[in-house]
Amino acid sequence: MPSPMRIRAASKDGITEVRILMNHEMETGQRKDSAGKVIPAWFIQEVKASLNGKEVLQAQWGPSISKNPYFAFKIKGGKAGDAVSVTWLDNRGETRTDEAKVT
Repeated sequence: MPSPMRIRAASKDGITEVRILMNHEMETGQRKDSAGKVIPAWFIQEVKASLNGKEVLQAQWGPSISKNPYFAFKIKGGKAGDAVSVTWLDNRGETRTDEAKVT
């Protein structure tokens, strides 16, 4: 099971800023290991975020995203105590969902 994401969400003046650090190896499928064999591609394909159960963001990613990606975005609305949930799905079918409260 992949490590948890670090999610921080803060609301100010009706705008909620969400910052996420995702733990994922993110292999492109182009690098080689020490034996010269190609390391298979392994990367996040889809990211979804929701505020109180309502989807507010959907992103399609590919192999060019860095290892342990940092992702931030802002949304209108949200207040202290609201729930922000983030889910990713990778090309191997693994998924991870984590949640944080808005401060």
